[in-house]
Amino acid sequence: MHLIHDENGNPVPHGHDAAHGHDHAHSHEGCDASACGSCSSDCGADKTAALLDYMLKHNEHHAAELDQVADKLRAEGREAAAEQIRKAVDEFKKGNLYLSLALAAVKEP
Repeated sequence: MHLIHDENGNPVPHGHDAAHGHDHAHSHEGCDASACGSCSSDCGADKTAALLDYMLKHNEHHAAELDQVADKLRAEGREAAAEQIRKAVDEFKKGNLYLSLALAAVKEP
C-alpha cells in the first residue's frame, strides 16, 4: 500500500496496492495535504521542489519496473500486452519531462 501522511502525521493510503519491495512513505510536514500532490500554497518552493523531485524519481522507478514487465511478457510471446506497456512507459517518460520542467521552474529564483 502506498502511504503518505496528512498534516497530523496520520497515514493516508493512496495509489496502487501492489507490493513491490520499496517504500513510498513520505509526508507533507506542515502542509495541508490529504492526498499526494495536494499541498496548499503555503508549502513553499522548497517543499514543492522536494515533492516534485520525489515524484519524478518515483515515476522513473515505476517506468523501469514496467519495462521489465514488458520484457517478460515479450519473452512469453505476449507481444500485444508488452506493446501496450511500452506505450504506457513512453507516456510516463513524457510526463516526467513535464515534471522535470516544473521542478526547474520551481527552483528558479
